[in-house]
Amino acid sequence: MKNTNQKLTRQDLWKIFRGQIFIRSALNFERQQCIGFTHAMSPIIEKYYDTPEEKSQAMERHMELFLTQPMVSAIPVGVAAAMEERLATEGDVDPSAISAVKTALMGPLAALGDSLINGTARPILAGIACGLALQGSLLGPLMFLIGMTIITLGVRYFGVFKGYEKGVTLVADLQKSGLISKITELAAVAAFVIIGGFTPGVVSLSTSLAYTAGDTVISLQQTLDGLLPGILPVGLTLLMYSLLSRKKVSPIVLMLILMVAGVAGTYLGIF
Repeated sequence: MKNTNQKLTRQDLWKIFRGQIFIRSALNFERQQCIGFTHAMSPIIEKYYDTPEEKSQAMERHMELFLTQPMVSAIPVGVAAAMEERLATEGDVDPSAISAVKTALMGPLAALGDSLINGTARPILAGIACGLALQGSLLGPLMFLIGMTIITLGVRYFGVFKGYEKGVTLVADLQKSGLISKITELAAVAAFVIIGGFTPGVVSLSTSLAYTAGDTVISLQQTLDGLLPGILPVGLTLLMYSLLSRKKVSPIVLMLILMVAGVAGTYLGIF
């Protein structure tokens, strides 16, 4: 073992940060993100371990199954970096504890990352960007690219540097305060609201049915729009969701049903 009296420098942490960006570059269906995680830890392995046997043992620790949301995976990377440093410099950390901490962090962080980033931030930015793009503005895609880049790199920077600085106490403090569960719950509510708002814009459904009252012809679509605009697209979306989640109907079957219903409804003058 070498350099056992030296702490990780900011330069080392920047190397880990750059390596963590590619955590999904060698994704496999046996141990998922393990290769990317090991690649992110390679600056530590090279810094503290000298012999092939020591490097092999360190790599084996991180080649175990690992899977969480890619951006927030920076937090376990930062925490593991702190524990690897402690193991190499002080020797008072059980190597199996590093794997145990990584495993314990996967689930909560996956829920947090999926809710906040994939389920909230990305749909909001995408919705705004699509609206601008439909108006012919290049600001839409540029805003989405810049916004997601800031979020992606910001979360990864926080995970590596703060994860290393705070160690396991970072997530422990978040869980103890209940902040993770609160944020996840609020993010889920926001995601449903966003999806509901976007539905009429991406799902097109209207009816041409009308009825006559005396000399007045009343359009059913205009009546529905006056009561609740977008009720038909939202209703169709809820129906498809119910059939998918509760009735376990195949998506292919649903697509065929929609195609047949669309052609038949247009032919009969319903849609």
